[in-house]
Amino acid sequence: MSRLDAAMKRFSAALDELQVRIAVRLESGKAEAESDPERENLLARIAALEEESRDLAGLSEEVEVRLDGAIAEIRSVLDRN
Repeated sequence: MSRLDAAMKRFSAALDELQVRIAVRLESGKAEAESDPERENLLARIAALEEESRDLAGLSEEVEVRLDGAIAEIRSVLDRN
């Protein structure tokens, strides 16, 4: 699960960075956001984070299924003894 933890930390750090950038952006009052290259970079980063989030959700499901299987197997072994 360290891979999952590391990915979650990266995801969280990226979201924190995005929130800071948005706050700075709002404070600066730039009205022409549509043509701003920073906006394009942020949109690309958001898309990447959304993809990573979907990947993490799939990984979480896989871990859950494996844990459930392992627990069931352990219970089965304990019941036999």
